[in-house]
Amino acid sequence: MTQQGDSNWWDKLYDESAPDTAPAVSGDTLDDHFAAATRATTGPPDPSPGQVLASTPPAPPVPPAPAEVTDGRAPWESRAAGPRTFPSPPPPVPPPVETPTVHVPLPPPPGAAPDAAEQSAEPETEADLTVEVSVPRPRTGFVGSRPPTYEPEPTALPVARPGELGELVPDTVLDGARYGACTVRAASVRGDSARYRGEPRRDALLTARFGHDETALVLVAVAAGSRAAEDAHLAAADACRWIAEAVCRSHARLSEDIRTGRRGDLKSGLHRLTDRTYGKLRARAADRGLAADEYTATLRCLLVPADPACRTRVFFGIGGGGLFRLRDGAWQDIEPLLPEPAAVTGAPVVGFGSPPPSPPAEAVASETEEGDRLTMDLGITTAPAPLVEEPVPPPAEPFRFRASVARPGDTLLLASPGLAEPMRGEPELARELAARWADAEAPGLAAFLADTQLRVTGYADDRTGVGVWEA
Repeated sequence: MTQQGDSNWWDKLYDESAPDTAPAVSGDTLDDHFAAATRATTGPPDPSPGQVLASTPPAPPVPPAPAEVTDGRAPWESRAAGPRTFPSPPPPVPPPVETPTVHVPLPPPPGAAPDAAEQSAEPETEADLTVEVSVPRPRTGFVGSRPPTYEPEPTALPVARPGELGELVPDTVLDGARYGACTVRAASVRGDSARYRGEPRRDALLTARFGHDETALVLVAVAAGSRAAEDAHLAAADACRWIAEAVCRSHARLSEDIRTGRRGDLKSGLHRLTDRTYGKLRARAADRGLAADEYTATLRCLLVPADPACRTRVFFGIGGGGLFRLRDGAWQDIEPLLPEPAAVTGAPVVGFGSPPPSPPAEAVASETEEGDRLTMDLGITTAPAPLVEEPVPPPAEPFRFRASVARPGDTLLLASPGLAEPMRGEPELARELAARWADAEAPGLAAFLADTQLRVTGYADDRTGVGVWEA
């Protein structure tokens, strides 16, 4: 009962001079209950002559004693509502660890009689020995004589500016796929130095599939911006996006050339697509008022056909990095050799420089020495092309190309400079990755990310790696 109204409500309730707070009901007042209890113990009084005894309702039955509380509530807590007292929950049970079971039959003791099952030829359950092996979590850690100076996890975020939020770059990018006879794993991680200083990741990673079914083509593009450039992360992202758009427009022809083994056509075609991508980078640098070397990036790409019968893997690009192959437990550096400086010079890229001389009017189409098909002049008068004093200079580094046939069990690794340099400079890193990737099955995404984050003292740049496991 809760307190309502005046503070001396208890006295008013039991004061004989105070009237009831509600209309009286026959047999329901305090006096009636007292009279009923008296009659129950002493018997009814003798009625006087001429007096009729009024009928009195029977006394309400006495409720039984309350049973023991078993619902977890304390004795003073209300049964109708209110908080309940719960016992402390048991500690959580850890999830079961999936462990392989190895059944080892126990040999009979020496001199024992033949088993009854062998005599009656009836099957009997063999005694077995169960060995539980825990499943390890993905390992990161470091290799070398001492741990690196920086912390292993991200600390500071890059500065965000109004109107430039779309240019933010996440700390880590992870992707993967399985097509044909190969499994692809790709990861790009901000370096320890950039994490500590709050700088954006300058490496860019793009994975894309063009086409359908067996004619589909998978492209993985890796770009690394210059450390000294402020907008290096934007240049790397532009390089990956523009080369992907160029490959997308020509993916049907490229897929056919890969499956039919037309190496010369592949090299010349991909060279032109790459040059056009760098031409766009130079144009973007001019729009931003920057020098060409202030808005550029290295670019390395892999083309993997989805056709399971085709094991040709095509690498192309410009700039530093690494291309490695794990075969029979040993790493091979298969980076294409740079051509001689005299072999780099050549005719200007089509579309730049002075227009070529007009051929005869009856000529319709022709091809350049590199195999580029050009539409020729048909005698139609057109406006003159804009005058360009000098052809646009080619990229600072030569074009790299390699088409190789993979074997079952091979692992191909395409690395940005931040991963290629420790692979070549720290033998322990190469040995550790070879040991982790010795299995024929490709690692999961989380395990591959942990593998690419194996830290080495003295190497704190961004890391981007693309692994291709051949089934």
